[in-house]
Amino acid sequence: MARSSDPQRERTGSTIQLLLTHGVLILIPVLLLGLGLSLGIRGMADNRGLAEARSEALLVAQTAVAPQLDGQPLSKGLSTRERSAMMRLVSRAVADGRVLRLRLRDEQGEVVFPRDSTAKAKGKAGGELGDSHEDDDEVAVAANGGVVAQLTHVNADADDTGPLGPAAVEVYLPLTAGEPARQIGVLETYLPYAPIQADVRAGLHVLYRDLALGLAGLFVVLFVITLSVSRRLRRELATNAWLAGRDALTGLPNRALFVQHVEGAAAWSARTGRPAVVAVMDLDHFKDLNDTLGHPSGDELLGIVARRLGAGIRRSDTVSRLGGDEFGLVLRDPQDARGELSRLAALVATEAEVGGLPLSVAPSVGYVLLSDDRISAKTAMQRAEVAMYAAKADHTVIAEYAAELERFVAADMELIAELPHALISGHLVLHYQPQVEAASGAVVAAEALVRWNHPRHGLLPPGRFLPMAEQTDLIERLTAWVLDAALSDASRLSAHGRPLPIAVNVSARSVVREDFAQQVIDALQRADVPAAQLVVEVTETALLTSPERARDVLEQLARAGIHVSIDDFGQGQTSLGYLADLPIAELKVDRGFVTGMASDRVRTAIVESVVDLGHNLGMRVVAEGIETEADLAAVRGLGCDLAQGYYIARPMAFEALVELLGGQEPVAVSGGVAKP
Repeated sequence: MARSSDPQRERTGSTIQLLLTHGVLILIPVLLLGLGLSLGIRGMADNRGLAEARSEALLVAQTAVAPQLDGQPLSKGLSTRERSAMMRLVSRAVADGRVLRLRLRDEQGEVVFPRDSTAKAKGKAGGELGDSHEDDDEVAVAANGGVVAQLTHVNADADDTGPLGPAAVEVYLPLTAGEPARQIGVLETYLPYAPIQADVRAGLHVLYRDLALGLAGLFVVLFVITLSVSRRLRRELATNAWLAGRDALTGLPNRALFVQHVEGAAAWSARTGRPAVVAVMDLDHFKDLNDTLGHPSGDELLGIVARRLGAGIRRSDTVSRLGGDEFGLVLRDPQDARGELSRLAALVATEAEVGGLPLSVAPSVGYVLLSDDRISAKTAMQRAEVAMYAAKADHTVIAEYAAELERFVAADMELIAELPHALISGHLVLHYQPQVEAASGAVVAAEALVRWNHPRHGLLPPGRFLPMAEQTDLIERLTAWVLDAALSDASRLSAHGRPLPIAVNVSARSVVREDFAQQVIDALQRADVPAAQLVVEVTETALLTSPERARDVLEQLARAGIHVSIDDFGQGQTSLGYLADLPIAELKVDRGFVTGMASDRVRTAIVESVVDLGHNLGMRVVAEGIETEADLAAVRGLGCDLAQGYYIARPMAFEALVELLGGQEPVAVSGGVAKP
């Protein structure tokens, strides 16, 4: 519980810290915005105050001052009446607090009213200093019809006397009077700023309040938006993090996450001393199915396999899709690793309906037992893959890693890289294993078996390179080569007066190709060999890769007169109903049932059942794997048609086959076999 609560507190603290950070980041620009707006509003308020002062000064000039003047230019001075009237006006205005100071100037800036000591001093100063007078600019603007308003204090000018007075708005504006009205000088007035400031402040208070509320609302809105967006982003990040470790097609953990599970299992095993298993499962011939039925069907089948594996493991175990048709498994503390993996393999191999077609795949599984040496996840997976390739090559379904497997797998990889060159360099050869009539012992057919005359390794049997070739496109090129070479030899046999049916093994990849039947027919025509001299052998598992497509191909071959044989019968799971509908001419009983059957009642019963089944379906039955005279006698006693095995004859070169046939009477070919 303590371990689970600490992360919870850490997540809570992280969330609070994130919220505070977001709040500060939003608050800073909001405050800067508020500061900028405040300064702007304050500037606007000051301009508004000056505008009010200009309007008030203009009102004073037009309604109070102008009526007291007779319209003569102020440069001529004021009459006694005008001066007395102005004195009364100014006295009342100053007393009422509406005006702090009022002066009349002529257009040259000389103060005409009032004629107090300050005014005289200013006038004298102005007369003596000319353009240096600090009021000259404002007076000049007003004399030219403009209005100047500025914030200041009474007695703030350098040439004023007396203490600094209250805040005021100093206004210079053109003064007009008379009939008709004409400009006679400049009015300089100081208006009290306090009333204007109070009005401005009242407006500012409302504006600042509204601004604060608006900014607070903006902060809340932005914070909520940011909080919502950040939550969505966190969810998306969490989803992306989950998806980063998942396979998009199946939803299973991907290779990267599987590596973490392997590392965790290795650490757990080392810590607890209990076993853990890392396994890699590959689906045999899946590429053939994918290429034949299309990727959507392949994806659907992968989804079915993933669900079966997910449902078949324990909660403590892990299944992942490593890529393509490869799956990874981690089993913790299995009671029987091989048995558990065999159970899972059987689940995967169970027939499934894909796109309306019954399909099944044969898995190959390699596994490694994690021990105390704490191997890395990469090494564990590599060893499991080595074992998987060994299981695939030996057709054992399950294989456990052993050190000696390393060099065989490495050698196989080297061989498969050299195979394309062998196809064109003449290093591949065909050997033929005779098939005899069980009753008479006469040679009536032969099976073509490819060998590789390797320049370094010598003559290699097919088991060294065929299983690897079947996982690549090379198997199709190899099948085409074997077919052409076998038919060429069949033609040569006919030329020697010894026509003999030749059986050719066909890969699962080839038998489901739409153009394969035509490829075989074209090869017969090139070799000028009758269709009756060719037997095409396919395995049960090849038929189950794509039953409907395989049926179409076999029917095309049968219509062309080519006999089809089911090889290794008994290994697969072909339903009898499906088998009965296929144009099959021959059943070859798997050698696993035949070899040693003379001393095994169970095997004898199985072979007898297959012989009866084949005959009842109108098929010829071949027993392969005859290793002893007793085996031959046993299959003969069960009524088997043909026999094949090391006891009868080992695979031999073409020349040896010709020599063997020379020892018996010439035969005629009919029904896919020679008739003695």
